[in-house]
Amino acid sequence: MRVPGFTRLYTGLLLGRLGGSMMFVALVLFVLERYHSPQLAGATAFTAAIPGVIVAPLAGALLDRYGRARLVVLDYLVAAIVLGLIAGLSALRSLPPPLLLAIVAVSSLTNPLSWAGARSLFPILAPRHLWERANGLDSSGHVIATLAASPVAGALVGLFGGEWALAASGAVYLAAAVVMLRLPDPRSASPQIGSVLHNAWLGLKYTLRNPTLRGLALTLSTYNIGNGLIAIAVPVLVLGRLHSGPTTVGLLWGAMGAAGLASALVAGRMSSQGRERQLIVGGILIGTLATAMLPLANSLVVVLAAITLLGFATGPFDIGLFTLRQRRTDPAWFGRAFAVSMSLNSVGNPLGSALAGPLIAWSLTAALWAAVAACLVSALFPLLLIPAGDGGVAETSSGRELSKG
Repeated sequence: MRVPGFTRLYTGLLLGRLGGSMMFVALVLFVLERYHSPQLAGATAFTAAIPGVIVAPLAGALLDRYGRARLVVLDYLVAAIVLGLIAGLSALRSLPPPLLLAIVAVSSLTNPLSWAGARSLFPILAPRHLWERANGLDSSGHVIATLAASPVAGALVGLFGGEWALAASGAVYLAAAVVMLRLPDPRSASPQIGSVLHNAWLGLKYTLRNPTLRGLALTLSTYNIGNGLIAIAVPVLVLGRLHSGPTTVGLLWGAMGAAGLASALVAGRMSSQGRERQLIVGGILIGTLATAMLPLANSLVVVLAAITLLGFATGPFDIGLFTLRQRRTDPAWFGRAFAVSMSLNSVGNPLGSALAGPLIAWSLTAALWAAVAACLVSALFPLLLIPAGDGGVAETSSGRELSKG
């Protein structure tokens, strides 16, 4: 935290993630509460992510050319405005499902600016020997947000309704934008030549030609199909089968955050050099075991145990993922490569959420077992597709060749 600029970056990023965690919980519960439709909840989660995935290469080119901090602020401001708009239209009873989906889709277009913009600043601001610790803080930011914001969002939905929870999420995003406004933008490692669209295309090619980033994309996208299914199935399980309320859903996600915080801070103190793939596979296997407990859950105690174990899996998993991606990406491509990589990694979440609606309509248990299957398959990819040795030199040179081409 003594690294110049790092405290402001981490504070702004943490506030942004608090807003994002509140929004995620509040939006799913809001749709289930107002429209009583798991299918619409899944479609909303899908629409909130896919447009951003599609434009991620363009967002990465903008980040490398125009700076990261100001574009992170732009995304936070868009999120604050959109959440206020949804809350206001809903309060006026002027929010039919097609309009909700359209607003969510438009707002997702700026998402990669904060996903990739903030994360690509971590290896730029932090010296190389502190990457594991910086990544431990980065991972803990997610879990702190889940720990603190998810119970608050669930309680706000339960006490005041989904509109107030969404409006509160927008206010947190606004605070994040204010904090990030004064963060100076580090200079790009190398100037871009050519149009933004051309550089977006080069960023996409660099990521797909980089064997580590390609392997991570297949691993994470498959694993996140399971996470996307769980994101819809667990609230339905808690609200429907176990007859509990929105506050309970928020508290469960908070328990996952608490477990993840502990594991991330412990894992971040250990060197991951040469052990990144093992950390990723270990995290996936723990997450698979946790997910397999959910179809068998007949009480909140079992669900709590499963969600807590799922949180413990995030620490080693995130440290392995973040440090491996940083070590094997040319710094000149951080914005473009991170934007494309993160969008490919996360594409499983909206796909899983979209599948969750029809699967849950058929069988909630089948949807949960489908999540287990996706997690188990993803454990094979790091060992089969990601190079075991340090591919940093080869992958950096391939980036330089691309930039000349």
